[in-house]
Amino acid sequence: MALIDELLWNDWHVVASLEVLSQEVPYKTILLEHSILVSLSADGQPIVNSTLDGTEMPSKIQYGFVWTCCGTPNRDIVHIPETLEEDRIITTGGSFGVHVSGLRVVENFLDMGHFPFIHNGWLGEEPHTEVQPYKVHITKDDEVYATECVFYQPVASPTANEGMIAEYEYKVLRPYIVCLYKSNPNQIGRMDYIALFIQPVSPERCIAHTYLCYIKDGITTETLRWFMQLIFSQDKPILENQNPKRLPLDPRIETPIAADKVSIAYRRWLQGHNVTYGAIPAT
Repeated sequence: MALIDELLWNDWHVVASLEVLSQEVPYKTILLEHSILVSLSADGQPIVNSTLDGTEMPSKIQYGFVWTCCGTPNRDIVHIPETLEEDRIITTGGSFGVHVSGLRVVENFLDMGHFPFIHNGWLGEEPHTEVQPYKVHITKDDEVYATECVFYQPVASPTANEGMIAEYEYKVLRPYIVCLYKSNPNQIGRMDYIALFIQPVSPERCIAHTYLCYIKDGITTETLRWFMQLIFSQDKPILENQNPKRLPLDPRIETPIAADKVSIAYRRWLQGHNVTYGAIPAT
Protein backbone atom coordinates (compact mmCIF):
# COMPACT_ATOMS: atom_id res chain seq x y z
CA MET A 1 0.00 0.00 0.00
CA ALA A 2 1.37 3.41 -0.98
CA LEU A 3 2.04 6.12 1.57
CA ILE A 4 -1.05 8.35 1.64
CA ASP A 5 -0.64 12.08 2.07
CA GLU A 6 -2.15 13.63 5.19
CA LEU A 7 -3.96 16.25 3.09
CA LEU A 8 -5.83 13.53 1.20
CA TRP A 9 -6.40 11.27 4.20
CA ASN A 10 -8.20 14.02 6.12
CA ASP A 11 -10.26 15.44 3.27
CA TRP A 12 -13.68 14.62 1.80
CA HIS A 13 -13.90 12.44 -1.32
CA VAL A 14 -16.84 11.30 -3.45
CA VAL A 15 -17.31 7.55 -3.31
CA ALA A 16 -20.73 6.99 -4.93
CA SER A 17 -23.50 8.66 -6.85
CA LEU A 18 -26.89 8.38 -5.20
CA GLU A 19 -28.06 6.76 -8.46
CA VAL A 20 -26.19 3.52 -7.67
CA LEU A 21 -27.28 3.19 -4.04
CA SER A 22 -30.12 1.25 -2.47
CA GLN A 23 -31.21 0.40 1.05
CA GLU A 24 -31.12 -3.32 0.24
CA VAL A 25 -27.64 -3.94 -1.14
CA PRO A 26 -24.52 -2.04 0.02
CA TYR A 27 -22.34 -0.58 -2.72
CA LYS A 28 -18.71 -1.74 -2.56
CA THR A 29 -15.92 0.54 -3.73
CA ILE A 30 -12.32 1.52 -2.92
CA LEU A 31 -10.92 4.82 -1.68
CA LEU A 32 -7.19 5.33 -1.25
CA GLU A 33 -6.71 1.53 -1.43
CA HIS A 34 -9.21 0.96 1.39
CA SER A 35 -12.25 -1.19 0.62
CA ILE A 36 -15.49 0.37 1.86
CA LEU A 37 -19.23 -0.31 1.78
CA VAL A 38 -21.69 2.51 1.07
CA SER A 39 -25.38 2.17 1.91
CA LEU A 40 -28.44 4.20 2.79
CA SER A 41 -30.35 4.04 6.07
CA ALA A 42 -34.14 3.77 6.19
CA ASP A 43 -34.37 7.56 6.34
CA GLY A 44 -32.04 8.03 3.37
CA GLN A 45 -28.90 8.94 5.29
CA PRO A 46 -25.55 7.63 4.01
CA ILE A 47 -23.61 4.99 5.90
CA VAL A 48 -19.99 4.26 4.98
CA ASN A 49 -18.12 1.39 6.63
CA SER A 50 -14.62 0.05 6.23
CA THR A 51 -14.71 -3.60 5.17
CA LEU A 52 -11.49 -4.20 7.11
CA ASP A 53 -13.00 -3.86 10.59
CA GLY A 54 -16.51 -2.51 10.03
CA THR A 55 -15.62 0.93 11.38
CA GLU A 56 -18.13 3.60 10.38
CA MET A 57 -16.52 6.49 8.53
CA PRO A 58 -17.67 10.12 8.31
CA SER A 59 -20.24 10.60 5.55
CA LYS A 60 -22.38 13.29 3.94
CA ILE A 61 -24.65 13.68 0.91
CA GLN A 62 -23.83 16.69 -1.24
CA TYR A 63 -24.46 17.47 -4.93
CA GLY A 64 -26.09 14.08 -5.52
CA PHE A 65 -23.08 12.11 -4.23
CA VAL A 66 -21.99 10.40 -1.03
CA TRP A 67 -18.77 11.86 0.37
CA THR A 68 -16.54 10.27 2.99
CA CYS A 69 -13.18 10.74 4.67
CA CYS A 70 -10.67 8.06 5.68
CA GLY A 71 -9.38 10.14 8.60
CA THR A 72 -10.77 13.20 10.37
CA PRO A 73 -12.14 15.90 8.04
CA ASN A 74 -10.18 19.11 8.50
CA ARG A 75 -12.33 21.28 6.18
CA ASP A 76 -15.74 21.36 4.54
CA ILE A 77 -16.78 19.84 1.22
CA VAL A 78 -16.10 22.24 -1.65
CA HIS A 79 -18.71 24.98 -2.10
CA ILE A 80 -20.39 25.44 -5.51
CA PRO A 81 -22.56 28.60 -5.51
CA GLU A 82 -24.00 27.84 -8.98
CA THR A 83 -26.12 25.08 -7.41
CA LEU A 84 -28.25 27.80 -5.80
CA GLU A 85 -29.31 29.30 -9.15
CA GLU A 86 -32.81 28.08 -9.97
CA ASP A 87 -32.49 28.33 -13.78
CA ARG A 88 -29.83 25.61 -14.03
CA ILE A 89 -30.01 21.89 -14.77
CA ILE A 90 -28.00 20.19 -12.06
CA THR A 91 -27.12 16.55 -12.67
CA THR A 92 -24.39 13.97 -12.54
CA GLY A 93 -22.88 13.17 -15.91
CA GLY A 94 -21.82 9.64 -15.04
CA SER A 95 -18.94 8.01 -13.16
CA PHE A 96 -16.01 6.57 -15.11
CA GLY A 97 -13.35 4.15 -13.93
CA VAL A 98 -9.98 5.10 -15.43
CA HIS A 99 -6.74 3.13 -15.21
CA VAL A 100 -4.50 6.12 -14.57
CA SER A 101 -3.68 8.42 -11.67
CA GLY A 102 -6.49 10.83 -10.83
CA LEU A 103 -3.91 13.63 -11.02
CA ARG A 104 -3.46 12.78 -14.71
CA VAL A 105 -7.23 13.14 -15.17
CA VAL A 106 -7.12 16.60 -13.58
CA GLU A 107 -4.28 17.67 -15.85
CA ASN A 108 -6.08 16.38 -18.95
CA PHE A 109 -9.18 18.36 -17.92
CA LEU A 110 -7.03 21.51 -17.79
CA ASP A 111 -5.51 20.94 -21.24
CA MET A 112 -7.04 22.87 -24.15
CA GLY A 113 -4.31 21.76 -26.53
CA HIS A 114 -5.85 18.31 -27.04
CA PHE A 115 -9.28 19.62 -28.14
CA PRO A 116 -8.71 19.55 -31.95
CA PHE A 117 -7.11 16.10 -31.90
CA ILE A 118 -9.08 14.10 -29.32
CA HIS A 119 -12.43 15.91 -29.61
CA ASN A 120 -12.26 16.69 -33.34
CA GLY A 121 -15.55 18.06 -34.66
CA TRP A 122 -16.81 18.78 -31.16
CA LEU A 123 -14.53 20.81 -28.90
CA GLY A 124 -11.99 21.59 -31.61
CA GLU A 125 -10.88 21.06 -35.20
CA GLU A 126 -7.95 21.81 -37.46
CA PRO A 127 -6.59 24.29 -38.40
CA HIS A 128 -7.70 25.93 -35.10
CA THR A 129 -5.02 24.28 -32.97
CA GLU A 130 -3.22 27.16 -31.25
CA VAL A 131 -3.77 27.78 -27.54
CA GLN A 132 -3.85 31.53 -27.01
CA PRO A 133 -2.00 33.04 -24.01
CA TYR A 134 -3.98 33.02 -20.80
CA LYS A 135 -3.44 33.91 -17.13
CA VAL A 136 -2.92 31.68 -14.09
CA HIS A 137 -2.73 32.58 -10.42
CA ILE A 138 -3.36 31.13 -6.96
CA THR A 139 -6.49 32.57 -5.34
CA LYS A 140 -6.87 33.76 -1.75
CA ASP A 141 -8.65 30.44 -1.13
CA ASP A 142 -5.56 28.55 -2.31
CA GLU A 143 -6.98 27.38 -5.66
CA VAL A 144 -5.20 27.19 -9.01
CA TYR A 145 -7.19 29.58 -11.24
CA ALA A 146 -6.75 29.99 -15.01
CA THR A 147 -8.60 32.86 -16.73
CA GLU A 148 -8.91 34.43 -20.18
CA CYS A 149 -8.81 31.02 -21.85
CA VAL A 150 -10.36 31.00 -25.33
CA PHE A 151 -10.66 28.29 -27.99
CA TYR A 152 -12.63 27.83 -31.20
CA GLN A 153 -15.11 24.96 -30.91
CA PRO A 154 -17.42 23.55 -33.63
CA VAL A 155 -19.89 22.22 -31.02
CA ALA A 156 -19.10 23.92 -27.72
CA SER A 157 -22.32 22.74 -26.06
CA PRO A 158 -25.42 20.63 -26.82
CA THR A 159 -27.23 23.96 -27.33
CA ALA A 160 -24.71 25.36 -29.84
CA ASN A 161 -26.06 25.85 -33.38
CA GLU A 162 -22.72 26.86 -34.93
CA GLY A 163 -19.03 27.10 -34.14
CA MET A 164 -17.96 29.69 -31.60
CA ILE A 165 -15.02 31.03 -29.66
CA ALA A 166 -15.64 29.50 -26.25
CA GLU A 167 -14.36 31.25 -23.16
CA TYR A 168 -13.10 29.12 -20.28
CA GLU A 169 -12.07 29.57 -16.68
CA TYR A 170 -10.47 26.65 -14.84
CA LYS A 171 -10.14 26.05 -11.11
CA VAL A 172 -8.35 23.31 -9.22
CA LEU A 173 -10.21 23.24 -5.90
CA ARG A 174 -8.48 20.27 -4.25
CA PRO A 175 -5.75 17.91 -5.51
CA TYR A 176 -8.41 15.57 -6.96
CA ILE A 177 -11.21 18.09 -7.64
CA VAL A 178 -11.24 20.36 -10.67
CA CYS A 179 -13.89 22.49 -12.35
CA LEU A 180 -14.40 24.78 -15.30
CA TYR A 181 -16.66 27.65 -16.23
CA LYS A 182 -17.56 27.83 -19.92
CA SER A 183 -19.41 30.52 -21.91
CA ASN A 184 -23.03 29.63 -22.63
CA PRO A 185 -23.98 29.81 -26.36
CA ASN A 186 -27.41 31.33 -25.67
CA GLN A 187 -26.89 33.70 -22.75
CA ILE A 188 -24.08 36.21 -23.20
CA GLY A 189 -22.17 36.89 -20.02
CA ARG A 190 -23.19 33.69 -18.23
CA MET A 191 -21.24 30.46 -17.95
CA ASP A 192 -22.03 26.77 -17.63
CA TYR A 193 -20.22 24.77 -14.95
CA ILE A 194 -18.59 21.34 -15.05
CA ALA A 195 -16.74 19.63 -12.19
CA LEU A 196 -14.83 16.39 -11.77
CA PHE A 197 -14.88 14.85 -8.30
CA ILE A 198 -12.13 12.27 -8.71
CA GLN A 199 -12.06 9.29 -6.35
CA PRO A 200 -8.47 8.05 -5.96
CA VAL A 201 -8.78 4.26 -5.90
CA SER A 202 -5.03 3.68 -5.95
CA PRO A 203 -1.99 5.65 -7.17
CA GLU A 204 -2.72 4.46 -10.73
CA ARG A 205 -6.51 4.02 -10.75
CA CYS A 206 -9.39 6.38 -10.15
CA ILE A 207 -13.10 6.95 -10.67
CA ALA A 208 -14.04 10.29 -12.23
CA HIS A 209 -17.45 11.43 -11.02
CA THR A 210 -18.79 14.17 -13.30
CA TYR A 211 -21.05 16.99 -12.12
CA LEU A 212 -22.91 19.35 -14.45
CA CYS A 213 -24.55 22.68 -13.68
CA TYR A 214 -25.84 24.12 -16.97
CA ILE A 215 -28.22 26.97 -17.73
CA LYS A 216 -31.54 25.38 -18.70
CA ASP A 217 -32.09 27.43 -21.85
CA GLY A 218 -32.68 24.96 -24.74
CA ILE A 219 -31.27 21.84 -23.08
CA THR A 220 -32.51 18.67 -21.39
CA THR A 221 -30.88 16.56 -18.69
CA GLU A 222 -30.68 13.56 -21.04
CA THR A 223 -28.91 15.53 -23.78
CA LEU A 224 -26.52 17.07 -21.30
CA ARG A 225 -25.56 13.70 -19.85
CA TRP A 226 -25.12 12.23 -23.34
CA PHE A 227 -22.78 15.07 -24.32
CA MET A 228 -20.66 14.67 -21.19
CA GLN A 229 -20.38 10.92 -21.68
CA LEU A 230 -19.43 11.36 -25.34
CA ILE A 231 -16.60 13.75 -24.46
CA PHE A 232 -15.27 11.62 -21.60
CA SER A 233 -15.39 8.45 -23.71
CA GLN A 234 -12.99 10.17 -26.11
CA ASP A 235 -10.63 11.12 -23.28
CA LYS A 236 -10.60 7.75 -21.48
CA PRO A 237 -8.46 5.69 -23.93
CA ILE A 238 -5.96 8.54 -24.28
CA LEU A 239 -5.64 8.81 -20.51
CA GLU A 240 -5.21 5.07 -20.07
CA ASN A 241 -2.41 5.00 -22.63
CA GLN A 242 -0.38 7.65 -20.81
CA ASN A 243 3.01 6.51 -19.61
CA PRO A 244 3.87 6.77 -16.79
CA LYS A 245 0.43 6.44 -15.27
CA ARG A 246 1.37 8.64 -12.34
CA LEU A 247 1.85 12.38 -12.79
CA PRO A 248 5.54 13.41 -12.79
CA LEU A 249 6.11 16.53 -10.70
CA ASP A 250 9.65 17.07 -11.98
CA PRO A 251 9.44 19.37 -15.06
CA ARG A 252 12.48 17.66 -16.55
CA ILE A 253 10.54 14.41 -17.08
CA GLU A 254 7.85 15.87 -19.36
CA THR A 255 8.97 19.05 -21.09
CA PRO A 256 6.21 21.69 -20.86
CA ILE A 257 5.33 24.28 -23.48
CA ALA A 258 3.67 27.70 -23.12
CA ALA A 259 0.19 26.18 -23.50
CA ASP A 260 0.86 24.06 -20.40
CA LYS A 261 0.95 27.10 -18.10
CA VAL A 262 -1.91 25.91 -15.89
CA SER A 263 -0.50 22.37 -15.77
CA ILE A 264 2.85 23.72 -14.58
CA ALA A 265 1.06 25.73 -11.87
CA TYR A 266 -0.91 22.64 -10.83
CA ARG A 267 2.21 20.50 -10.48
CA ARG A 268 3.97 23.20 -8.43
CA TRP A 269 0.84 23.57 -6.28
CA LEU A 270 0.83 19.82 -5.61
CA GLN A 271 4.49 19.98 -4.60
CA GLY A 272 3.77 22.92 -2.32
CA HIS A 273 1.11 20.85 -0.53
CA ASN A 274 3.32 17.75 -0.31
CA VAL A 275 0.90 15.73 -2.44
CA THR A 276 2.68 12.65 -3.78
CA TYR A 277 -0.13 10.07 -3.96
CA GLY A 278 -0.69 9.36 -7.64
CA ALA A 279 2.43 11.35 -8.54
CA ILE A 280 6.10 10.78 -9.22
CA PRO A 281 7.75 13.22 -6.78
CA ALA A 282 10.40 15.62 -7.99
CA THR A 283 13.90 14.70 -6.91
